[in-house]
Amino acid sequence: MSEAVYTVGGTFTRINAIASNVFREVIRDRVLYLIGLYAGGLMLASRLLPEVAAATEDKIFLDLALAAMPVLGLIISIFVGTVLVNKEIEKRTVFVLIAKPVTRAEFIIGKHWGLSAVLAVLITAMSAIAISLLFVLKIPFSLPNLLISSGFLFLQLSLVSAIAILFSVFTGSLLAMMLTFGVYLMGQLSQDIVKFGRLTKNPSIETFTQGLYLVLPDLARLDLKNQAVYNLIPSSSVLLGSVLYAALYIAFTLSIASLIFSRREF
Repeated sequence: MSEAVYTVGGTFTRINAIASNVFREVIRDRVLYLIGLYAGGLMLASRLLPEVAAATEDKIFLDLALAAMPVLGLIISIFVGTVLVNKEIEKRTVFVLIAKPVTRAEFIIGKHWGLSAVLAVLITAMSAIAISLLFVLKIPFSLPNLLISSGFLFLQLSLVSAIAILFSVFTGSLLAMMLTFGVYLMGQLSQDIVKFGRLTKNPSIETFTQGLYLVLPDLARLDLKNQAVYNLIPSSSVLLGSVLYAALYIAFTLSIASLIFSRREF
């Protein structure tokens, strides 16, 4: 029993060490600039919107504040997630890590945990900036709705980063970026793809679109920014189902990435 506990504890220690290294590297190089860009963009918008949309500037500002978060988060998820593994291979540092008592699954999970921690900091900072400006500008909004939307944005971007890492373990960085962005776009439209298949009344197309829906991540169910603006947040049971869906999809994606990476020869 004590040996099993020691093994589990050692696993978490090694994963945490890898995650901490990723967090320190990414948070210093990129995230602070994006946070500054977000804050500067919103302050500029608060000055310009009254000039161009005098009657609807409050709603447009809230829409802009929520819409900018996933764009900046996606930059980190894709551009960082797709180079985390390849960078270690190109610099030959992967040999040092694998030579140590670190399994390849721990390596993949640690990379994802570190990137997810960066995304959590980024989203928290942007949410805090948006809430502060909304209060200062006296723009009406629902704080619980905004926080729920931000939480699900984290789940969505964490899932995208897992997909980025999956592609990066068997392709180059550029191709991995393109594939991840393609999956992101199709994941946002996955429900519409199923509806299109039903409208065609063609059994073959319906089967194909249903298969795509099962394989592709349903990212639309994790996108609640419009629901937050219009006070249409789903029920607790629906939200819980979406959380479980995201967690299972992330775990499945990282499992595949670990399996592929474990069979890769260097």
